[in-house]
Amino acid sequence: MGETVYDVAILGSGMAGGMLGAVLARNGVSVLLIDAGVHPRFAVGESTIPYTSVLTKIIAERYSVPELEPLASHQGIIEKVSPMCGKKANFGFVYHREGHPHDPEQINQMVIPAWQRTESHLFRQDVDAYLFHLAVSYGVEPLSGTRIQDIDVDPAEGVTLRSDKGEEFRARYLVDGSGFRSPVADKFGLRDVPTRARHHSRSMFTHMVGVTPFDDAKAAQPHKHRSPWHEGTLHHVFDGGWLWVIPFDNEEDSLNPLCSVGLTLDERVFPKTDLTAQEEFDDFLRRYPEIAEQFQKAKAVRPWVSTGRLQYSAHDTVGERFTLTSHAAGFIDALYSRGLTNTLEVVNALAWRLIEASKDGDWSTERFAFIDVLQQGLFDVHDDVVYSSFVGFRHYDLWNAVLRVWEATTVMPTVTLEQAYRRFLDSHDDQVFRDLEKRQHPGLPDPVGQDIHELLTFTRETCQAVEAGTLDPAEAAERVFARISTSPCLPEPFDRGNRDDKCFEATPELVELAQKWGRTTAPEHIAQIFN
Repeated sequence: MGETVYDVAILGSGMAGGMLGAVLARNGVSVLLIDAGVHPRFAVGESTIPYTSVLTKIIAERYSVPELEPLASHQGIIEKVSPMCGKKANFGFVYHREGHPHDPEQINQMVIPAWQRTESHLFRQDVDAYLFHLAVSYGVEPLSGTRIQDIDVDPAEGVTLRSDKGEEFRARYLVDGSGFRSPVADKFGLRDVPTRARHHSRSMFTHMVGVTPFDDAKAAQPHKHRSPWHEGTLHHVFDGGWLWVIPFDNEEDSLNPLCSVGLTLDERVFPKTDLTAQEEFDDFLRRYPEIAEQFQKAKAVRPWVSTGRLQYSAHDTVGERFTLTSHAAGFIDALYSRGLTNTLEVVNALAWRLIEASKDGDWSTERFAFIDVLQQGLFDVHDDVVYSSFVGFRHYDLWNAVLRVWEATTVMPTVTLEQAYRRFLDSHDDQVFRDLEKRQHPGLPDPVGQDIHELLTFTRETCQAVEAGTLDPAEAAERVFARISTSPCLPEPFDRGNRDDKCFEATPELVELAQKWGRTTAPEHIAQIFN
């Protein structure tokens, strides 16, 4: 194997490595896929969002890998990938204040409408293994149980990788999708020290059995919401953090009794102690008895994972003959399930460049420069929205406002992507997707990117004033709601500036009104999305 020179070596066979490997091999690129571990294995990052599913359809169609298409719908996953995955019919948020009874009016929900019911709770060990095996079936050379210890780069020839066992492997280009302990980031000193992220959090997480649906809890009985909490991703939010509940057993065809549970805390408010993760989780539940009702019979089925500060970043994610992808490049927080979305954004933009480089031999850094611009932009958008959310957790009115800003970062970008997908199905002209890379703000697609960027920047700066103690949270909420009401990045009929409309669902009737707004009264740059 040491004599073989591959076009591309990929470090890490998780979702990024497996999907990218399958796409490249399907399109004639020789790929070596290296991983220190083996499949199946535990992983988090289990909740999809509509933007993720549209990207999955795009990658499957654009790169002629039909086996990826089932991952774009819940039914496809259950039938073709794994019966161990749950469904995701909503994003649910329940607000709590320590020492106070839960106010049943302080809930929020974004329902994934029945006509779009695509989202899932991914049992990652099955999904990751599916992608890994798909990559191998297309001709990727797998190399599991191999830890890379050193890397040499020859700008004229490519990269040489050395394992901890003394083996050598060669490739013309290296993609590092390994995660926080990125060998490439370590080798070339790419990490920001300290990270530029404004957000602060640490986390502890596991899989459990016996978690009671929150719908059955006493605190949930007065709730007026559109979709059962147990049918979606539930977020318990409070000053200083949030707790996720992601069931895999909420689908009648699912065979999985497990539930993913994770507690994420601002480590400045809740510094790490000598308690074990289980002890710290139990202590948290004692302070929030209305959340604890879900966990009276719950038991962890695997050891807890407990982290220090989660945030890290890289000042460069592209260099001479290498690219860092997704979680090797940086990470913010699991809040809003953007991790998988960012991963697929990078796979989609990187794949066609690697395919063309394998054909024409141009592996120049300039060819891949957009990947760094894209990843830095994705990082900053996620940082701004999560930072603002954690500040919002201090006061329900502010949180209620910030949540609408998050909706702006996901609703219209998804519509934009869907439109591009339909145009591609009609024309099969790859320029449709290359044009999507022409962005005023790299983390957000045009034509809505500028408006969302302005709203998000205003919200983050407002929350910074709250954090600094120069602005009252209630006044901050008023300002953010006022700005939402005048921003064109959410259709007027959606009425997201209405603070009392806390459970949003894009019903067919509401979508029809939004389309009419788009064709008649929307600003010109927004109207083009509805053509």
